[in-house]
Amino acid sequence: MLTEWALHHQFRIAFRATCPYKETMNTSITKRLTTLKWDGIAAQIDDIGYGRAPGLLGSDECAGLIELYDQEQLFRTTINMARYRFGEGQYRYFDNPLPSLVTELRQALYGHLAPIANDMAAKLPGNEHYPDSHAAYQQICHDAGQTKPTPLLLRYEAGGYNRLHQDLYGDLHFPLQAVILLSRPEADFTGGEFMLVEQQPRAQSIGQTINLGQGEILIFPVRERPIQGKRGHFRAPMRHGVSRLHTGLRYTLGVIFHDAA
Repeated sequence: MLTEWALHHQFRIAFRATCPYKETMNTSITKRLTTLKWDGIAAQIDDIGYGRAPGLLGSDECAGLIELYDQEQLFRTTINMARYRFGEGQYRYFDNPLPSLVTELRQALYGHLAPIANDMAAKLPGNEHYPDSHAAYQQICHDAGQTKPTPLLLRYEAGGYNRLHQDLYGDLHFPLQAVILLSRPEADFTGGEFMLVEQQPRAQSIGQTINLGQGEILIFPVRERPIQGKRGHFRAPMRHGVSRLHTGLRYTLGVIFHDAA
């Protein structure tokens, strides 16, 4: 049986052989995000609980992020999921300073998601309001003692999976987060669908499996979303995970906007 290192080494050789880095994006992440149809994404989140946009990152950018995984000095901690019964796989939280692409993505994406987050908050009890810029929201987190960066890279090999969970790291949380698939479905791995489960009062849970393409971004609630009921909106708790990989290696970038305590 191949060791985890051998599997990873084989994957990197195959990836480089089949991905010659021809798809360099000429526009910045910030500009690409401005071209997305945010009204439509907001409607998707309101209707089915998530929004998506294909091809946000090019294959060269995906490969570059995957290459970072072995640079341990870039990360503040590594989590082996089996140890905590989170699943089977591994993920690493970036340390400050974040890679420039991740910083730009986090800051620019937040600016588009803050209005959606405020609309969600307005439909539920409470006085939550999110500022226009990520720097301002990050300062709120830091003032509350949540100072550790939360963007992360996740890696699964054959047999790996991620149990349903919520990414909460303290009292404060931004209501939306994002994942970007870095690997190529069917070419680099099989299985490993993104899973999203929603709970509603006095009803069985609703589960969805979502197949992403390389470079595609998926935006979904961290903890809950508002759903229109007969007497106004109610909170529908949500959890997410990854189904079991059948073959290969699967890498994703997770973008979480609240920092950790």
